[in-house]
Formats: sequence, structure tokens, C-alpha cells
Amino acid sequence: MYNNSMKLLFLSSLMMGTILSISSNSWLGIWMGLEINLLSIIPMLTDNKNMMINEPAIKYFIIQVMASTMLLISILIIQMKYTMWWDKKNIPSMMIMSSMMMKMGAAPFHFWLPEVMSSTSWINCLVLMTWQKIAPMLIMSYCIKMSSFMFLVIMMSIIVGAMGGLNQTSMRQIMAYSSISHLGWMISSMTISENAWELYFLIYSTLNTMIILMFKATNFMFLNQVYSTSYLKPEVKFMMMTSLLSLGGLPPMLGFLPKWIIIQTLIDNKMTIMVLLMVVFTTITLYYYMRISFSAIIMSHNEKSWLMKIKMSKLITILPILSTISMMGLVCTSNIMLLY
Repeated sequence: MYNNSMKLLFLSSLMMGTILSISSNSWLGIWMGLEINLLSIIPMLTDNKNMMINEPAIKYFIIQVMASTMLLISILIIQMKYTMWWDKKNIPSMMIMSSMMMKMGAAPFHFWLPEVMSSTSWINCLVLMTWQKIAPMLIMSYCIKMSSFMFLVIMMSIIVGAMGGLNQTSMRQIMAYSSISHLGWMISSMTISENAWELYFLIYSTLNTMIILMFKATNFMFLNQVYSTSYLKPEVKFMMMTSLLSLGGLPPMLGFLPKWIIIQTLIDNKMTIMVLLMVVFTTITLYYYMRISFSAIIMSHNEKSWLMKIKMSKLITILPILSTISMMGLVCTSNIMLLY
């Protein structure tokens, strides 16, 4: 009971920090909101039962403090030197965007994200992949514009996300690299339209929540657990893999819808080469989702796997609903085609 009340306190404080940051009209207020957010998530990343497993909290704290320091220095530079039209100057805006990308885990500032996620719980992974990206991305939107720097960041995020997940066996690290790849799409959508980013982030967060809840319920940590049939029914596997393919952006499903809108808008803005490169490297991300999905359905063994405490009663009620939401992309995309 005590533990739950503490988590609730820190979660509400975490949300308050983000809301303060995105609703503030001064740079100091933004920085203050980010600091409240940081100080709230650190206790959530720690483990009271095993004090030795506090490594992710320490890593996360060090990186976030570095990013906050960079943001504060950027704000001071703006206040002292560029009091007017600071967004026309490249250096302070690049520093602000770099600090926000470090907070989110976008490439080339991504090294901490897989490490932190690989040693924390699934719910903490979900918070890191969804809620913790809201404030930095909205702050980035204040000074973002397409440039060679942004092009490099977008392409690096998608390439790192694609290549990094290929040789992983930990499901949490695969989800971390997937998150880095999706960040590339989110940043590119933000350069053209904030509405496109909002749609992408909403669908991405929904699909991520579904998948993480399924992984938590089935207690999946590593790839070899996916192949076990002695505990997991084929229908449950199928629904889980449907959600994974939807997150990867396979065309008939919901995850393809925001990617389609971004591709269309970027082509309209004469960014065809960038779109081509983004699509090519995102197919690699889709490849490792398909590898997990198809091999889990086709290949199977009956050895009892450890760490497989599955509460099937909960899964039976929640999985069909989640899988249906993921498959609804077919209806959405069909309706949009009729509108066009």
C-alpha cells in the first residue's frame, strides 16, 4: 500500500512537471518543469526491494542533468546575446534542440536509452517511450526548422533504430531501438506540421501501450520466450504479433496511417529523397518485427521457459480488444483514401 501511494505521488508530480513545461511562456518555466519531471521519475526507476538494481536511475539522472545544463546555458546565451530574433541564429537553437534530443534519446544522443530500458520494468519503459517525449518534442517545435542538421538527426535516428535492433535478443532493447527509429519520423513530421506530429504520437503511444501491457502480462523479456508454446496459445501470439506489425508500420494496419500522412506531406514539400531514405531504412525496422512475429508463429518448442507467469484470465479479456484497435487501421486508411 505504501509503495503504491508513493508511485501515485511521483506519477502525479511527473505529469505536473510536463504540463508546467509545455504551458510555460518563459524559458525558465520550461527548465523548471523539466527539472520537476526529472526529480519525479528518478524514484520510479529505483527498486526498493533490490538496492543493487539502481543503475538505470543513475544513468538516466546523469544524462538528463547534462541535457538540462545545456538547455540552461542555451537560455543564458539567448538572454545575453540574442535578445531579438534569436531563432534566426543557428547556434542557440541548435543547442536547445540538441539538449531536447538528448532528453528524448534521439540519435546521435541515443546511447543511454537502450541501456536504461534494458534494466528497468516494462511500465517504466512505457513512460520513457511515451510520456517523457512530450515536453522535449513540444519545446523543440518552438525552434525547429528543416536544415542540414535536422536532416542528419532524422536520418541518423532512423538508421540507428533500424541497425541497432537487428542483433538484439532482449525485447526491451528492441523496443528502445524501435523508439529511436520512430523519433526520426516524429521529428520529420514536426518540421512540416504539428498536427501530423500529434497524430503520429497519439497512434504510436496507443500501440506502444498495447504492446507493453501484453509483454508485462506475459512477462516477456527475451526473444526465446516468444517461441514457447507450453504456456502461450497461438491466438494470444497472433494478437501480440498483429500489434507488433502495426507498430512497425505494415500497410493495412493502424501504424501505417501516420507514416502515410507524413510521406504524403513530405513529398508535397519537395523532400522526395529524404522520404525515400526514410522508407528504405524503416523497412529494416519492420524486418525485425516480422522476424519475431513469423518465427514465433511458425517455429515453436515445448520446453518450459522460466519467467513465464501468465495470468490468462486478464489476457483473454484485454487482448482481443487491443488487437481489434490495431487492425482498425484498414478502416481508417480506406476512409482517408475516399476523402482524397
